[in-house]
Amino acid sequence: MEAWMFIAGIAAGISLFKGYDFIKNSEARENEKRIFQLVERSRDIIYYCETKPVLKFKYLSPSIDSLLGYGIQGRGMVDAEICREIIHPDDRTILEEKLSGALDYSQPIIQRWRDTEGNYKYFEEFATPIYKNGEMTAIQGVIRNIDEKVLLQEELVYKAHHDGLTGLYNRLYFENESSLLDESDDCPVALLLCDLDELKYYNDTHGHRTGDELIKETSKILKTLQNEQIIVSRIGGDEFAILIKDPERYHPEEMKTTIHQKIASYNRFSHNIKVMLSIGYASCPSSIGRMNELYTSADKNMYQEKRGKKKVFN
Repeated sequence: MEAWMFIAGIAAGISLFKGYDFIKNSEARENEKRIFQLVERSRDIIYYCETKPVLKFKYLSPSIDSLLGYGIQGRGMVDAEICREIIHPDDRTILEEKLSGALDYSQPIIQRWRDTEGNYKYFEEFATPIYKNGEMTAIQGVIRNIDEKVLLQEELVYKAHHDGLTGLYNRLYFENESSLLDESDDCPVALLLCDLDELKYYNDTHGHRTGDELIKETSKILKTLQNEQIIVSRIGGDEFAILIKDPERYHPEEMKTTIHQKIASYNRFSHNIKVMLSIGYASCPSSIGRMNELYTSADKNMYQEKRGKKKVFN
């Protein structure tokens, strides 16, 4: 961070004193030239911008054109209001606070800017306000593109919350959501627990790859039910949980019927894999302090259905 601020300070100093006979000897001028070339060639965006009496860039490095598209630097030097034009609407408050001096400048500023093709990119900025007579009159800083960093973070979060085989939410995510409902997010809730009946048979007879295909095909069927109020998770090898946050709209008994209908439809056209799923559900009008009880009831009902199938086939 200190290195960025040092470079930004150099850029600001060069821009402010350019045109003045500030440096008297040729050696100093040569040093200034080298530093200026370093700043100009930086892949980060370096700027110095007056905020009063009007918003105006005194320096804006050409690297902004390589990041946001050709012509942005020229437009910015003519009219600094371009920053309000290309900032993501959800980040406009951040920009206004930065320009007014209301931000904590010791922290990185994360924001999104639109390039000339209409795509938003993530940037991390370290900015320093400039004061005159106790009033902020300018700001300088360094802005770095962090698209790769953001994508990596999103990928890590996705992997932490999703099952690698099926793409469904995993047990950790299910337990986190259940904990929130149990401790703070009180609402009517229902839970369906589903268990594959023939996974061991497929694993033992056709191999684990076929068993994995059975799991993936079942997951595809269950995933069609998912929306903002319905969370579908794989919580074990052959176990799935469907958490419903609006059981009045999405009644668990009707959902169970829908799942069996979807499975029957799938089995009619599938020649290699047949899905058989036991389902148990439970619901309650208030989730606070009830999630363990809800899970136990749904699990009991699921195994009751599974035992009933065994009696029929035996």
